Amino acid sequence: MALITARALSKDFGIKEILREASFTLEPGERVGLIGANGSGKSTLLKMLAGLEPIDRGELSVNSGSRVIYLPQQPDMTPERTVLEQVFADSGEKFALVKEYESLTESLAREGDNPERLSQRLAQLSEKMTQSGAWELEAQAKIILRQLGIERLDQRVGELSGGYRKRIAIAAALLAEPDALLMDEPTNHLDAGTVEWLQSYLQRFRGALLLITHDRYFLDQVTNRILEIDRGDLYGYSGNYAYYLEQKALAEESQSSSQRKHSGVLRRELAWLRRGPKARSTKQKARIDRIEEMREQTFKEAQGKVEIATAGRRIGKKVIELQGVSKTLGGRRLIEDFSYIFTPRDRVGIVGKNGAGKSTLMNLITGRETADAGTVEIGATIQFGYFDQQSEDLYDNPNQRVIEYLKESAELVKTADGEVITASQMLERFLFSPNQQYAPLHKLSGGERRRLFLLRILIAAPNVLILDEPTNDLDIQTLGVLEDYLENFNGCVIVVSHDRYFLDRTVETIFAFEGEGKIKQYPGNYSVYLDYLQRNSVPETAPKVGKSPPPAVTSKVKPPGGKLSFKEKREYEELERAIPQWEAEKQEIEVQLYAKANADFTALESLTCRLGELTERIEQGTERWLELAERS
Repeated sequence: MALITARALSKDFGIKEILREASFTLEPGERVGLIGANGSGKSTLLKMLAGLEPIDRGELSVNSGSRVIYLPQQPDMTPERTVLEQVFADSGEKFALVKEYESLTESLAREGDNPERLSQRLAQLSEKMTQSGAWELEAQAKIILRQLGIERLDQRVGELSGGYRKRIAIAAALLAEPDALLMDEPTNHLDAGTVEWLQSYLQRFRGALLLITHDRYFLDQVTNRILEIDRGDLYGYSGNYAYYLEQKALAEESQSSSQRKHSGVLRRELAWLRRGPKARSTKQKARIDRIEEMREQTFKEAQGKVEIATAGRRIGKKVIELQGVSKTLGGRRLIEDFSYIFTPRDRVGIVGKNGAGKSTLMNLITGRETADAGTVEIGATIQFGYFDQQSEDLYDNPNQRVIEYLKESAELVKTADGEVITASQMLERFLFSPNQQYAPLHKLSGGERRRLFLLRILIAAPNVLILDEPTNDLDIQTLGVLEDYLENFNGCVIVVSHDRYFLDRTVETIFAFEGEGKIKQYPGNYSVYLDYLQRNSVPETAPKVGKSPPPAVTSKVKPPGGKLSFKEKREYEELERAIPQWEAEKQEIEVQLYAKANADFTALESLTCRLGELTERIEQGTERWLELAERS
């Protein structure tokens, strides 16, 4: 039986019709990706399903007894709560037991008053926690939070960045074990390693999943069905994102063919009609009626596509030169003695964990921040276009009209082919209809604001384009067009992103933040960088991507030559036997941790520690085995 059933849903915001007679079901175990252009209504549909947005017309029913959890792009949280309190906010009695148990444990550790009474209360709590499953809940929470990169569970939520709040919300949603999970851009603000972990977790998730994401690798690996919103209409496609692309291309080709056939038949019929046949038999009258019906028949136009065709600007030989740059913020060394000379055609991707210093490096390059040591020199012809994460000027005057915002940058725009067009015409090429152009900024969706911000940057004709997390809130179609634009962009491109697909398409060099201020350079795109790490036993700072192309970089760190010694042969054979045993034990521990079996806190803590030891041992053993195997 369907978990969620929608029949003829309609939604209209006045300036735009979001949904028109949309019907679909979400079945148990389904993994559905929801796609569409920015502002098409994806987030609105999720809010309607979650009961947070009213429905204009239609019916929506949720299977009785089914638990539906909604994860918005920007979750609301209580700043005074600790991380653990926020994660367990909806867990009620279970968390109250955990909290009291930890408080009593701390009191005993301090050798507080009446230890005998405290011990008795602890025993009672332990029994209640076993009966309610609270032990398992806390252990799972700590495992998931650790995987999401959150270590300090006692830290106040109000002290955390938006990215870490999103991670807490993801943890809370996963721990709730819903029957249906609605996720709006869950990969935003996550580093690549965390995205890979979440992708793996959702592949094993038992409930139904309906998600919006711009991450095409993520979408392809997690989903088994695609829903597309296209100008108010909802279309369904079985299969993952790759299959959707194939079916979409076939559907558009068929639509185009049908339209051509219809036009041909109509032309012939009209020619017959103009000849003015003298007889008016029943058959001829029927033919005339058919012609009238054909003339009234309409075909849906192909979906409009963003056109990025702004003019470029000459770039000189000197672009950006960094010499011995260092930067410390809040007592943390983010960048240590970094040097690099950017060239006019550089395509650089910057990766690393959240908070590593990626945006700080961008701010040093553009002069928004000053280096503690070293120099940053900018060429005389350089014009920066900085697409940052905040797009803050879009929020300075929320009542400003879209057209007025763009005209602040330019009223006339020169395109790549030399044509001069108005700001309004350029907005239409970026899929802002005349009605939307005169709407206030606050009426735009988050994705539409980001698209408008991108347009404002591009019409200024930069020759150094800096994109800081450009894939956040941009729809897949716009990302594809932007990727094509960057291929032919006559200038230097610097990208900070966690989006594996986008990096694979756009960059040729990787700067990897590897901790303690170290930034290492790797040739090739993101998948080549990962392959390089795995082949050369470099400590991995990023996850393995599901679809990696063959290695395109020659190894700079070669394993020692020569045949294996007797001792190395024994080591190789022992590792060959041991690694499968370690992996089997690791799998068994994971089953124990996630199974709903009664266990005390001490036992779960012990299992968690053992899991960490095994994971590290497997990684190190596998790296050593690969090195020995290559030489053998």
